[in-house]
Amino acid sequence: MESTFFKIEIDGPVGILTMNRPEKANGMSPDFWKDLPRLVRELDADPKIRALVLAGEGKHFTGGMDLSSFNDIAEVTKGEPARAAYALRKVILKLQDSFNALEEARFPVIAAIQGACLGAGIDMTSACDIRLCSKDAYFGIEEIHIGMTADVGTLQRLPKLIAPGIVKELTYTGRRFSPEEALSWGFVNSIQSDHASTLAAARELAHLIAVKSPIAISGAKKALDYARDHSVTDGLDQIATWNAAMLRPEELMTALQAKMAKKEAVFADLIAG
Repeated sequence: MESTFFKIEIDGPVGILTMNRPEKANGMSPDFWKDLPRLVRELDADPKIRALVLAGEGKHFTGGMDLSSFNDIAEVTKGEPARAAYALRKVILKLQDSFNALEEARFPVIAAIQGACLGAGIDMTSACDIRLCSKDAYFGIEEIHIGMTADVGTLQRLPKLIAPGIVKELTYTGRRFSPEEALSWGFVNSIQSDHASTLAAARELAHLIAVKSPIAISGAKKALDYARDHSVTDGLDQIATWNAAMLRPEELMTALQAKMAKKEAVFADLIAG
């Protein structure tokens, strides 16, 4: 696995992807949009990986989309209006797919946020399962400041995470909000003292998840995301079908025997497909 934008680390069953453009506040240049979905899907295909940490090198998590990405987008808008609009729509869908990969991954994705998390940084972290941040973090849905509507996930996912009225205020004004506000609204799970502590907490949480049954964790993620977008009745039907196919006595016995022996259960990795 190689990338021009990310540092890639494999820590046992945990993958760590670190945006590595600190001199540009980890601005999302074209190689970011290309590499993120590819790397996430490569990790997803590795049966030994059970959790992913998404981090940023340097002072800031990410300042959002880099100007070079806007330049590339501007190129496709030239020409006959209908065809330019068709091409732009395809570009937007491709950008959306970069963050869809985080949500579609079978394993939980934990964001470790420090400093700025702005613009597309909110789109990205909204697609993660869990968000931790440092006390110096700050957030903003800032697309409104440049005369555009956020279009790669924030407006679709954030109202499922926090109160819609709060999302509307933040979207319409573009104002920055603090880690304390993010915590009170349920956007982040915890606030750590600094970047190192945030990353350490994210790693620890990822490893805590990684010792669980990968089948059960994958099933839980799928069920939670499905329930978010469907009725209770549909969600109950979905999990009944999942467990009818995936629940195995061997997994239950492994967990029960380990509990009786006061040991940590050891679950087999998935099989590569």
